[in-house]
Amino acid sequence: MSTILKCSRFARVPIPKHARALAIPATSESPVPKKSSFTETLADGPSLDDFVSGDVPERIVLGNKNTPRLPSYLKTSIPTGASFSKIKKDLRGLGLHTVCEEARCPNIGDCWGGKEGASPEESKRAATATIMLMGDTCTRGCRFCSVKTSKTPPPLDPHEPENTAEAISRWGLGYIVLTSVDRDDLADSGAHHFAETIRKIKQKAPHTLVEALTGDMAGNLDHVSVVAKSGLDVYAHNVETVEALTPFVRDRRATFRQSLSVLERAKQDGVRVTKTSIMLGVGETEDQIMDALRELRKVDVDVVTFGQYMRPTKRHMKVDRYVEPAEFGRWKQIAEDMGFLYVASGPLVRSSYKAGEYFIENVLRGKGAEKRSQNLVVQQTGTDAKLFT
Repeated sequence: MSTILKCSRFARVPIPKHARALAIPATSESPVPKKSSFTETLADGPSLDDFVSGDVPERIVLGNKNTPRLPSYLKTSIPTGASFSKIKKDLRGLGLHTVCEEARCPNIGDCWGGKEGASPEESKRAATATIMLMGDTCTRGCRFCSVKTSKTPPPLDPHEPENTAEAISRWGLGYIVLTSVDRDDLADSGAHHFAETIRKIKQKAPHTLVEALTGDMAGNLDHVSVVAKSGLDVYAHNVETVEALTPFVRDRRATFRQSLSVLERAKQDGVRVTKTSIMLGVGETEDQIMDALRELRKVDVDVVTFGQYMRPTKRHMKVDRYVEPAEFGRWKQIAEDMGFLYVASGPLVRSSYKAGEYFIENVLRGKGAEKRSQNLVVQQTGTDAKLFT
């Protein structure tokens, strides 16, 4: 009897659900569930034996083997120096931004560092910085640029024109470059803000020549005229690349023809010098570069610069190739022969280029318009670009 009671108590012990499930044989009414897609992926992938034996499937790739290695002539040193620190401190104190920092320019140490071995005053006058107006957030997303982007950037700082003029008057520079992010969110693309900044600079530092490197103003040429007639000395707008590659390099709202119309209108409005820049190493051909130069001459562009595209982050478009310094020299000669007033061409050359600005300053002040006939040569050694006559 006791044995029967023990068995009945044991029979009342609940059986776990997973145990019951395992005990039920598979039938047509209860088929075995299929493997999940994740399980199948693991099963199809490489096993440990594949890696141990060295027979690794080709799809397992670490790093990008197709990307060209950075040449030694494109490697730069960490920026230092009293002039560099002074400019950076002034910028932070007044809440200003520079394209030198935002676009990760490789020449920042050279430009902000001033003249090596010179007195503090001489070094300050030799230093250059490109102020970026209207904040540090752009409404466009060009595939080569590291500046932050947003459809709704912060509103304009109404004190920026005054603060910019104050900073420039402190530095005592002979030549300054102003640029800006694209502000498609503004009705005038920021043209009046740009123009007001230029007028303030001319009031506080009348001796300073001002170059404005603007966007395309969304193609509105009346807004281009607002900036062109503000009292600036040089109007710059970059086509960036050849016409065929523009849709793949720049934001979809930018076109090569639209950029040409901006440069043409600036010249028509009486600007003495117009300027543009072209990146090499993004996949362009020689014929495409020649076509671009011809189109620029048709609208009477005076200055063109050639520089190497350098990928700012892995999220940006890849470098197609690194152009040799000798090829940059050849494009300089070709452009000069086509009638450009000045050409800066080299791996580390950027639109805001110290030697080029020095030459333009001399031309505008009437100090050296004849320099071009005196074997003007730009010699680039490492990160340093100097002007020799």
